[in-house]
This record gives sequence, structure tokens and C-alpha cells, in this order.
Amino acid sequence: LRESEQSGVLDEAEREMIGRVVAFSDRTAREIATPRTKIFALPVETDFARPPQPTLDNFIAGVNGELLANLKRLAAGNARERCFFLWGRPGCGRSHLLRGTVAALRSERADACYLACAAGVPIEAGLERMDCVALDDVDRLDGEGQVAVFDLYNALREHGGVLLASAGEPPAQLKLREDLATRLAWGLVYQVHALTDENKAQALADRAASRGFQLAPEVSDYLLTRARRDLPTLLATL
Repeated sequence: LRESEQSGVLDEAEREMIGRVVAFSDRTAREIATPRTKIFALPVETDFARPPQPTLDNFIAGVNGELLANLKRLAAGNARERCFFLWGRPGCGRSHLLRGTVAALRSERADACYLACAAGVPIEAGLERMDCVALDDVDRLDGEGQVAVFDLYNALREHGGVLLASAGEPPAQLKLREDLATRLAWGLVYQVHALTDENKAQALADRAASRGFQLAPEVSDYLLTRARRDLPTLLATL
């Protein structure tokens, strides 16, 4: 271990952690072994590879409680606002919220759809007849797409539909057509704030519990200091 540290394979913290694990000379078997009667077996059908579908109920709100409450009201048919714009850095959860809202609306038998925007991805005809359209990453729209979303916004507003949109920046800072950026700013605009480390640790613990095992606090600490810190990446490790 000392040689591995000196050669750069391990840093000091990793050497100490491994050293504590393998330093058995002053321990008895009872101290380092778990009795068979205390071992918990997971069901064979436990699926570790498939992450749960995003819903409003499994979104960790943190300081985004007001936004989450308004989206739940929308899903329940109690929202007056017809346009919601969510912005924030990648990994903050805005895509989760859009997908979760669409899923909640569909469960109430509303016509809702989700579309990830990108240059060359068409805005299909007929979306204007939906109850709700969720457009993710509208800052990636090309010129033709921006025209189509402008027309879609007006058509949805005319017949009482709802537009959910998201991007990395607020509408005023997006490099979009001025008329489209203005329309997107007319509704409720929310920044989706990233979670704190405490929120992320709780999310990891909840994910582990949903899969039938308990996550030790030191494992959460290790992931938060060694892995990428965005929540989707952290959750994908479990």
C-alpha cells in the first residue's frame, strides 16, 4: 500500500481506508465476519440496472418546493397558469420534472407529451391539440424549430393547453427569436436549484431503500467526494 501511494496509484486517504480494511492482525473472526443469520438476501428479481421512471413523487425537491407544488397542481388540473419555464444547469432535475409532469397528466387521462429539442428535430403537427406539451432544452432549437414553437405556443394558449419548457438559462438570456423568448417569459419562470450534499445523500439512501438495501453513510460520503456530483450520475451507481 505504501508503494502504491508513493507511485501515485493511491492517494493518502485511499491508502488509509484500504489499510483499515485489511489490517486484521489485532482482530478476531467475530469482529470482521457477519454471522449467516444476520445476512440479508435480496430477491432474485431485484433489478439494479433499471433506474425508476421520473415522477413528481420521486423528485427530491430541496429548495424547489414551490415549483414542485405548482407542477402537482397542474397535473391535478388545478393550475391557472398556461406556461411554465424551468431553467438551470445540467443535472439540476429540470428534465425529471418535465417527464414527471407529463407522466402525472397521462395518469389523469390528459393528452400530454415530452419532446427533447435539438437542431433538426421537427415539431410534429398536431401538438397544438394536446392538453400539455413539454419541450426540453428549447435553447437547442434551430431557426425552423423556433418558428414552430412560437406558433405552437400561440395555438396552445388559444385553446387552453399548457406549455412546459426548459433550458439552461432564463428566457431573457437565451439566443432565441425575440418574440419566442418574450412568450416563454410570460408564464411562471423558475430556476431549478441543484441539491445540497445533504439532499443528495438522502436521495441516495432513498434509492437504496427502494431497491431493498440500506446504504451506509460512509458510502454516500465516498460517492459525493469521488464520483461526479450530479444526481443522475450518483443514482446510477446504485
